[in-house]
Amino acid sequence: MTKLAILGAGKMGKLLATLAPESGCEVTALLDREHTARGITPGVLNGAEVAIEFTEPHAAARLVKQCAQLGVPVVSGTTGWDAERALVETFVLNSNGALLWAPTFALGVHLFAKVVDEAARRFAHERAGFDVHLVETHHAKKLDAPSGTARMLATVAERARGKTIPVTAVRVGHVPGTHEIVFDAPFEQVRLVHEARDRRVFASGALSAARWLAGRRGLFTLDHFLGDVIR
Repeated sequence: MTKLAILGAGKMGKLLATLAPESGCEVTALLDREHTARGITPGVLNGAEVAIEFTEPHAAARLVKQCAQLGVPVVSGTTGWDAERALVETFVLNSNGALLWAPTFALGVHLFAKVVDEAARRFAHERAGFDVHLVETHHAKKLDAPSGTARMLATVAERARGKTIPVTAVRVGHVPGTHEIVFDAPFEQVRLVHEARDRRVFASGALSAARWLAGRRGLFTLDHFLGDVIR
C-alpha cells in the first residue's frame, strides 16, 4: 500500500480518502484548510510517501513547495495558479522534489486532447470552411471559468489551427464536467464531446498517478504516466 497524504478535505479530498484503499493507497493524513494553513511538516504528513493536492489556487504553490522541501512528491489537481507554476516547478527541481500537475485527472480527457489536436488540424483546411468553438460546462460552484481543462483543450486546438478559438464557460447545477469542441460550417457541423459522469473519475486518475509518482524525482505530466501504463 502506498502511504498517501491528502491536502484538501473538500468534496474531492473526502472522495480520494474513500477510494484510496481500493486503489492501493493507505491514507496517513487528510488535511483540511485549517491544517494546511499552518504549514506542511513531517509530523503532519505522518509518514506519507506521496501527497495529492486538491485545494485552492492561492494555496497550491505554497503547499507544493513545502512538500518538495520535505522530499514528498506531489500530485496536484488544483487549477487557476498558472502564473506561479513555472517558479514552483523550478523550486521543485532545485529541491530534488517531484510534481505531477494536470488540469484534470480524468484520463479520458487527456486522451481526448490528442483527438482534438488531430481533428483541429484536419478541420483547419481552408477549403473546408469550418470555424471552431469550445463549450465547457461545470457545476455552479466551480471557481475558475474557463476551467483548466477548457484552457488546455483550447490551447491544443489553437496550436493546431494557428489562431485563437472562442471558449464559452457555463456554470450550472451539479455537472461534473463536459467539454465540447464544435466544428461548424455553413451546411454541416461536427461535435466532439467528453462528458464526466461522476467525480470519481478525477479521484481515480489522481490516485493512480500518485502510486506511480511515489519514489520519483522531477517534473511530470500525464503523458509520462500514461506512457508507462498504456501501450
